[in-house]
Amino acid sequence: MNLSNLQPAEGSTHNQNKRLGRGEGSGKGGTSARGHKGAKSRSGYSKKIGFEGGQMPLQRRVPKFGFTNINRKDYEGVNLDTIQALVDNGIITDSIDMTTYVANRLATKNEIVKILGRGELKAKLKVTAHKFTATAKAAIEAAGGEAVTM
Repeated sequence: MNLSNLQPAEGSTHNQNKRLGRGEGSGKGGTSARGHKGAKSRSGYSKKIGFEGGQMPLQRRVPKFGFTNINRKDYEGVNLDTIQALVDNGIITDSIDMTTYVANRLATKNEIVKILGRGELKAKLKVTAHKFTATAKAAIEAAGGEAVTM
């Protein structure tokens, strides 16, 4: 090692940025690698999302269709196999309600919970929810449990 081949230790330097606008001698002075004129050469330029160079953008070319029902109720579905997994892991023993759904991140406190019928339930549980599908209710009652509507 001598003065002609000194270099920093591997991984000790991070800054790989071009130093723009620091004089002509740097090779990145003058226009600072932005070219001449045009929107991209100006400070504060930012292209709008979806801008296609003046061509009619895709979101305006494609027609609108359908409608959104403002009175729609969105239910957070919880399946029977998910509840059975909680029983198998020893998280719930006799009943499951809104606090249990929130604690196990199956729903948030403001969501409406609907119990769905996928999987099978072997444990006798008191299940409390806003809604039940017919198959889920039948499966809970067949296992000796109780389906309570909130």
